[in-house]
Amino acid sequence: MPEHNAAANPTPAELRRLLDRLARAAGFDLVGVADDADFDADRTETLRRIDAGLMDGLPWFTKDRVARGTNPQELLPGARSIITLGLNYYVPDADADDNDNDNADIDAAALAAGRGQIRGIVARYARGRDYHRVMKRRLRRLTLDLSAALGRQFAARWYVDDGPMLDRAAAARAGLGWFGKNGNILTPQLGSWILLGQIVTDLPLPPDAPLAKTCGQCDRCIPACPTNAIVAPYVVDNRRCISYLTIEHKGAIPRELRASIGNWVFGCDICQDVCPVNRKAQATDDANFGRRDLAHPDLVALLQMDETQFREHFAGTPLMRAKWVGMRRNACVALGNAGAPESIPPLAQALADPEPLVRQHAAWALGRIGGTDATAALRSALSIETDAAVREEIGLALDDALAPDEIGR
Repeated sequence: MPEHNAAANPTPAELRRLLDRLARAAGFDLVGVADDADFDADRTETLRRIDAGLMDGLPWFTKDRVARGTNPQELLPGARSIITLGLNYYVPDADADDNDNDNADIDAAALAAGRGQIRGIVARYARGRDYHRVMKRRLRRLTLDLSAALGRQFAARWYVDDGPMLDRAAAARAGLGWFGKNGNILTPQLGSWILLGQIVTDLPLPPDAPLAKTCGQCDRCIPACPTNAIVAPYVVDNRRCISYLTIEHKGAIPRELRASIGNWVFGCDICQDVCPVNRKAQATDDANFGRRDLAHPDLVALLQMDETQFREHFAGTPLMRAKWVGMRRNACVALGNAGAPESIPPLAQALADPEPLVRQHAAWALGRIGGTDATAALRSALSIETDAAVREEIGLALDDALAPDEIGR
């Protein structure tokens, strides 16, 4: 009998071993394979959540997109397998491991961390290069390396979370992890600190079985969410999520949610920080993640950045998604929640900002800090403000900021 050529004509098992080896060589930490069946149950549930308004504020997340993303054959005619990859992005803070904290106030220490500056906090995945670029380069490399090893081309399309595929559904089917009650995929090896990517292909790869693990009775993430965005186990109301409010939402943050945002200025990790699965998280050595200058930005410096400075400092990072105006809006909210009197002068200066959105949130922050100086700044701004929404915000802030010695006058 002729000798079997594993490179040119591998068995499914040999092909899978080749995939595992090349995936890790391309820089991925986890690899799994799902079959090409439609994601019927995930489609039904996602459409139900759209109808319920839980995805409001994401105009690109449409029913047509969901229908396409849950049909592998529509994404790639002739698809036979979905390769699912995971990339660890976890880098602990230099001063402490947040996983040792047990409540939603875990970020409080960052308010005054470092040289007396009032600091915010950025979600861990955003502390480095834009992961879409990192992941797509690696997905492309893996596809090309696999093609070279096989000595032939094959059909493939790759996606990260900006594509139509439901990435967490694919990861769960491929056995990478299970759905946590916070909506994240939890993996046995790396917890939830992973980025997900998929390659839909016509290669006949043997699929992995979904994991039998669940969160059991644990629901620590639900009460830990300060905005009550986890409205039921496994169900997140996008409209209340701090990640949505600080990144995707482009207007005024609802007043009733601002105080609950704390000092988060881009994204949020609270539901991951309290998750017991993440207690033994492994720090990545990937240089694309863990930029210390992005972890806890100086809030006053962030508020006072001009657009050129913003672009220069955050170029190539996920923080560009919130845009210059959005990040300064977020800085105002964080400064208001920090409550430091020394932030009153820069917030007062922001009451003259060209952007009404920034003026609105600066007024709210001054009202939250309160005191004579904040009240004086608000009254001065009200005397010249012409924007109706900003005037209303200043009026509400004055109600909050009225100095104690003036109450009852």
